[in-house]
Amino acid sequence: MSVAESMQQQADEFRSRYLAVKEQIQKVIVGHEDIVHGVLTCLFVGGHCLLEGVPGLGKTLLIRTLSQALDLNFSRIQYTPDLMPADILGTNMVMETPDGRRVFEFQKGPIFTQICLADEINRATPKTQSAMLETMQEGCVTVGGHRYELDKPFFVLATQNPIEQEGTYPLPEAQLDRFMFKLVVGYSSADDLGTIIDRTTKGTRVEAEKVMEGAEIMKWQQVIREVILAKHVQDYIVRLTLATHPEGPLALPITNQYLRWGSSPRGAQTLALTAKVRALLDGRYNVSYEDVRRVYLPAMRHRVILNFEAQAEGLDTDHVLLELLEKVPEKADDAVLATVAK
Repeated sequence: MSVAESMQQQADEFRSRYLAVKEQIQKVIVGHEDIVHGVLTCLFVGGHCLLEGVPGLGKTLLIRTLSQALDLNFSRIQYTPDLMPADILGTNMVMETPDGRRVFEFQKGPIFTQICLADEINRATPKTQSAMLETMQEGCVTVGGHRYELDKPFFVLATQNPIEQEGTYPLPEAQLDRFMFKLVVGYSSADDLGTIIDRTTKGTRVEAEKVMEGAEIMKWQQVIREVILAKHVQDYIVRLTLATHPEGPLALPITNQYLRWGSSPRGAQTLALTAKVRALLDGRYNVSYEDVRRVYLPAMRHRVILNFEAQAEGLDTDHVLLELLEKVPEKADDAVLATVAK
């Protein structure tokens, strides 16, 4: 078998397995196809995901259903203002041995899992929110000078309510940047609402079946990284990222008018990795411009910060990013590429 045939076979197999997980989720979750795609993309890339939406839209149910379709350990942390870091990470407890001696023993917290649902994460205080930083970035917990590794794969899915501000603490930018995608969960359509009523008010219960385990997920995470990212597509990702930097060399007029801060390098990394998932789902082993465009909003909307003028005009980050996506050309001339190289 040639290298090209082997690559194509892997792409076809990944698509089949991805759709198997998606099918199990859609047994329970009605609609929200883009949200399901976004969550699964983060899972297979090895990143974390933030879901934002008003209560009752199925955010928590989606995450629970995902955990049912995967043979992974699952825990839920309900964030509240009085939650302390030790409630998440665990703590050293004084234990008595059979011979009467007293010793410290570390009792693991709910973060020691593989899929962690951080429900209403913006209700916790900054001190508790920051306890998630090391776990999300490093995949480990440090308590009492000891480092404890988390099982892999490790995946944090957080939810937050955008409309209720009393008793909430907005996530700091440093923590937002650690989420690969920010997905905005919208309202269901009339047809979807009808289906939801049929499924949930007639006494029947449908649950997802386990179709994938951790070893296979990690295998696909490696395969995704081997997808080819051509130089011209990489340059497009670089220019899309630099276009978000106010007063930068590739800033557009709308950037300077409405943005206060642009994306970090994590934004470019996210675009590259998640676009590779889209390529595989389309049966290709190389990334296209369209793959990058399809993941641009969820990858970038939480990595740019609006200035006062944008807030005064009632704009959101999606408005600015969509205009950038429209105006940044797929192919740049040599002068622009030379500017990027500097």
